Amino acid sequence: MVTSTASKLRAAHADEAVQVTLLRAPLAAQIDRLAGGDGVYETAIPRLRLGKVSHTHPPIHTVYEPALCVIAQGSKQVLLGEEMYVYDTSRYLVFAQNLPVTGHVLEASPEMPHLALRLDFDIREIAELALELQISSKSPGKVAQRGIYTEDLTEELLDPLIRLTRLLERKDDIPALAPLIVREILYRLLKSPQGWRLMQLAMVDSNSQRIARVIQTLRKRYRETVRMDDLAREVHLSTSALHHQFKQITAMSPLQYQKQLRLQEARRILLVEDIDAATAGHRVGYDSQSQFNREYSRFFGDPPARDIKRLREAQLAQASRLS
Repeated sequence: MVTSTASKLRAAHADEAVQVTLLRAPLAAQIDRLAGGDGVYETAIPRLRLGKVSHTHPPIHTVYEPALCVIAQGSKQVLLGEEMYVYDTSRYLVFAQNLPVTGHVLEASPEMPHLALRLDFDIREIAELALELQISSKSPGKVAQRGIYTEDLTEELLDPLIRLTRLLERKDDIPALAPLIVREILYRLLKSPQGWRLMQLAMVDSNSQRIARVIQTLRKRYRETVRMDDLAREVHLSTSALHHQFKQITAMSPLQYQKQLRLQEARRILLVEDIDAATAGHRVGYDSQSQFNREYSRFFGDPPARDIKRLREAQLAQASRLS
């Protein structure tokens, strides 16, 4: 009896994998057709972005807001601190918090470009849906979990994603149908084995939401010296509890999080403006140029001048390939 049940489960998983493979091909074709050239594209559907990459590039440092990330072709690696998350055509990635990460496309070529979509979340929609359908946000364990996770891509989730992207070719239908399909996608995510992680972000006074409020403050005031005692008081936690919960969810301390925000903004400024490293460091909150250079080198792998030179050369090389 046990053997029979196990065999049936294996057969069901095999059937699911076949259906996902069959559905993934038209999704990849749609993204390839709609995206055009390489890049990340906003769409007529609010919060939906399409991405295409035909060549692998150096890792990209950025801050992701809560979102669903699905790959239709290729694979990608995301680093949160020292933790690695790899997802591909069989697994999707969810950001359940605003997190500074390093992303690296692992597979991409002109013949087989990396094709993906991202759907940013509206936390109010998640809260309203969960309340209406009485979906539980209870954690299966007592320990807070990371604000990022991967999960198996299923036919039930892939089907509405395909229908959502197809609306981009029938734009008159978007206002009426897109909200319904997005609602279905959110429902599938919330009902998945790890959906409670996403649900907790929308629950009033949950630890996840408290940490989200701290993150919002750090993002607004990343240039300033922020006292942990003040942050803890704002979200009604002790300083030690704040530090513990923050690290459990983000894999870093609040000060490490703030440092990454500063360094990423300094890099952006250096890349788009004609200023020196000392000025950029001062603009993001560093009083010591030597400390800025040291922390920049440790985080990005090179001193500011060398790093920016390399990035600009990579941009020129990509532009020449596309011209």
